Amino acid sequence: MAAWMVAGNWKMNNTTGEAVALAKEIVAGLPDIAGRGEAVLAPSFTVLKSVHDVISGSGIALASQNIFFEDKGAYTGEISPAMLKDAGCTYAIIGHSERRKYFHETDEGVNLKAKKCLAVGLKPIVCVGETDEEREAGITEFVVGIQVKKALAGITDMADVTIAYEPVWAIGTGKNATPGQAEEVHGFIRNILRDLYKDACLNVRILYGGSVTAENFGELIAMKNINGALVGGASLKSGSFLGIISRALENDQ
Repeated sequence: MAAWMVAGNWKMNNTTGEAVALAKEIVAGLPDIAGRGEAVLAPSFTVLKSVHDVISGSGIALASQNIFFEDKGAYTGEISPAMLKDAGCTYAIIGHSERRKYFHETDEGVNLKAKKCLAVGLKPIVCVGETDEEREAGITEFVVGIQVKKALAGITDMADVTIAYEPVWAIGTGKNATPGQAEEVHGFIRNILRDLYKDACLNVRILYGGSVTAENFGELIAMKNINGALVGGASLKSGSFLGIISRALENDQ
């Protein structure tokens, strides 16, 4: 099984000074995770390079919150893979529920972004998840299954792909899927990956994202198919983010 990952998605928060200060606090408090897991920070585009300069050499990887699937051109407001690599990114978050909701991103677009990431040497963190209405209607597996299969269409090697299951109803709401609910969907996703990629699926990390905190993450990471977390609000304070990493380390013991 792949080593765990704790990725902090800062969303549309932090000026340069705030981002640098937060990154410095996280670097200063980071325990030794070498060979055990991975910490990732995903700040806004405007502070990527500044955060990269702070975390360089610390073992923390840098991620973007989005990517466009063309190399260059007349795409006002977008950002290219080359720009992200130049800023020091290793990972790119794609298909986040907020991108799908507010910017109308589609499964087909997520697939184009995932393939572009892999083509240029960036590692995609592919987000999937159902809304409250879809869960209440009993179609969670139907919705998530379509998202996973469409996002991965045409991708034959999953070595550099991470999946993040984020129940939309639990993002920023204070609600949280129980460990059992989360594990049920993670297991379902693992079975899809097994059908598509056979035993290679065992090395694919499936993160949980949905109001993750240091207080609830210990039970989540103990689940068989939960390999880490995509953290939102709790990543904006060094203490809470480092606390989540500590829970992952404790589960390793």
